[in-house]
Amino acid sequence: MELVQFNDYIMPNTALHQKDIDVNVYQTRPFLEEQSRQRGYKFVILGNTFVYPIAAYSRKIKTVEELKDGSTIIIPNDITNGGRSLLLLAKAGLITLREDVGYYPRMTDVTGNPHNLNILELEAPQLPRALDDNNVDLAVINNSFAVKAGLFLTDGIIVEDKDSPYVNIIVAREDNSNDERVRKFVQAYQSEEVLRTARQEFKDGAIQGW
Repeated sequence: MELVQFNDYIMPNTALHQKDIDVNVYQTRPFLEEQSRQRGYKFVILGNTFVYPIAAYSRKIKTVEELKDGSTIIIPNDITNGGRSLLLLAKAGLITLREDVGYYPRMTDVTGNPHNLNILELEAPQLPRALDDNNVDLAVINNSFAVKAGLFLTDGIIVEDKDSPYVNIIVAREDNSNDERVRKFVQAYQSEEVLRTARQEFKDGAIQGW
């Protein structure tokens, strides 16, 4: 087995579609649904992996109550994780969203911002570095990028619920989804060994999804 790593959220599906890889393991169902709608992918979901809750981090404050009017909050600029971030901010009472926004709220769905927060969008890999910007008060960061920066859920100011619908999935193409090697990969991934490794690496930030 060859492991291929990517630095953004678009290329893994592009590579799978172009048959440069056989399986990818990195995305949630809502993200795949949106990508398939936009790009016409015909992929097959083979199983679940883990829920990686998203959280808001800060170098300046310890609680939401310390946020001042006009504070700057940075969120991911992709539709799924940006949507998760807006839902997280709404859960904390910082903003209100239009009713029935589902999994994909956008900035245009924000109906209330009582603290006049300056909410900006940034590419997900750049979010941990944004925390060091003196103008940034809070950043909502995906678990994978947070852990690489030495941040864990216990450091989060606001944390997504652990019953989040954003479970990560194992995805293949229609033409190789029944390949024995692919099926064996799924079995190997959904194992006690992988579960132990994920818990060691992500601490409480990886929740079993199968």
